[in-house]
Amino acid sequence: MLKVEHIGIAVKNMESANSLFSKLFNKQPYKLEKVESEGVATSFFQMGETKIELLEAESEDSAIAKFIEKKGEGIHHIAYEVENIESEMKRLETEGFQLINKSPKKGADNKLVCFLHPKSTNGVLIELCQEIKN
Repeated sequence: MLKVEHIGIAVKNMESANSLFSKLFNKQPYKLEKVESEGVATSFFQMGETKIELLEAESEDSAIAKFIEKKGEGIHHIAYEVENIESEMKRLETEGFQLINKSPKKGADNKLVCFLHPKSTNGVLIELCQEIKN
């Protein structure tokens, strides 16, 4: 793992959350994006080398909607940048970590992503992400 790539924060309302975090960070988000496969809208703020990703549910059955219903708004996951997501997934699975998805999938912000189940990471949802190279 190379660095913390971003911290994901689940929000109920993207418009009000963007307004709040824009005031907090004294800057506007650099990207708004919908990830249809996950049923979420995202917003990204660049904070030095790390990003903050706001996540709003686009459907009631999305993981973010279920998270907010169960735990309320707040930190949803921590994402780590990796050089080779497939080899890192194999390494972590060999080490006993439980992968939520067995192969990388396209995520927001031009990334391939994979999640580790919080049951195997002391209750923290971990995302691995690798920049998609064109």
